[in-house]
Amino acid sequence: MRIISEFLGPNGMALTGNFRNFTSLFKSISILGLKEGLIKLFLENSESKEEKNNIISSFLVFFLLLSFFLAFLILFFAEDFSLYLFKETLFATYLRYFAVLLPFFVLQTLLVTLFNANQEFKKIVGIQIVTNIFLFVSSFYLIYNQNLNGAFFAIAIADFISFVVTLLFVRERFVFSHKFQSKYLKTITKFIAMALVSAIVIPVTAILVRNYIIDHSNLYNAGIWEAITRISGFYMMFFNAGLSLYYLPKLSALQTDIEFKAELKYYFKILVPVFAGVLLLVFLLKDIIISIALTSEFKPVSELLIWQLIGDLFRIMTLAFGFQILVKAMVVKYVLVEVIYNVLFLIVSFFLFDSLHVKGIMQAYVIANAITFFMVLFMFRKLFLNTRIIED
Repeated sequence: MRIISEFLGPNGMALTGNFRNFTSLFKSISILGLKEGLIKLFLENSESKEEKNNIISSFLVFFLLLSFFLAFLILFFAEDFSLYLFKETLFATYLRYFAVLLPFFVLQTLLVTLFNANQEFKKIVGIQIVTNIFLFVSSFYLIYNQNLNGAFFAIAIADFISFVVTLLFVRERFVFSHKFQSKYLKTITKFIAMALVSAIVIPVTAILVRNYIIDHSNLYNAGIWEAITRISGFYMMFFNAGLSLYYLPKLSALQTDIEFKAELKYYFKILVPVFAGVLLLVFLLKDIIISIALTSEFKPVSELLIWQLIGDLFRIMTLAFGFQILVKAMVVKYVLVEVIYNVLFLIVSFFLFDSLHVKGIMQAYVIANAITFFMVLFMFRKLFLNTRIIED
């Protein structure tokens, strides 16, 4: 982030933000339901190695074919995508680089999910550390020598680097049965439906908001908003990773309301206060953090960051229920939460931006997250009134 702010400024921060959201959109679609579905099936077939190999093979075939289809789609419409994202077609080449390397992202995700399902957390941590070292070095070299073009190239090849690093941590020999069994994919149909909503709605919302700022103001303000969301991404990544590794598999094994309520008690008693403490620390040290991660051009970030922190607190509390919605495949609830939150964020952002500019976007983030949290509490109101099994 410091490298981008130093060499590319707020304008470059905004443009790379659009590229990141674009890659996030297609990466998310390429692994629809893979993580949740694979972990669920592994837990259900924990005693059968042959069954596990059949599951891996079926997932591999399906998700690779899906990634190839998406890659061809990007290659065919690369110039159109570039024109919408960056207002010119010059960057279509980097979209094509990303497309060609997309299948490697699927392979890397499959391997890491296998580590997760087998509770090999040390490998996952090692992969993250080594990958980020390589990404930092390569990004610095490319941006320093090629500026914005280098940044785009670094983003395009990032997942290929992650795949190569992941291979270094593979110790167990996975046996592929060469059998494609659709029954496993039928099992994760609900996960695919839910993942599709998030895969499309979340990055598209970010792109729409950023382009709205660019069209109604300038790249500079879009870069300020991107910088704030990137800072948020640092600590949110930490908690999301921890929740995915611990909380998600734990919820998958729960069967009753009583068990879930016990897990909720732990979540709000331990995890939420810890997260609130982190947010307080970030707020108190914001000027130091900004001076390290950004340049003086990003000065407005300091006064606007408080709104992001408040919104993130509501978001982390919502996730306590959101992961339960996910693992129990409550499709209707999931779609409602995702769509309502993002539509709210869009509408309120557009409404407030005209009078408050970027501050309006930040306040819209708080409003959307607060409303979503209370909406989720309302959805689970029966949980606190009786002990019936949670059903969609």
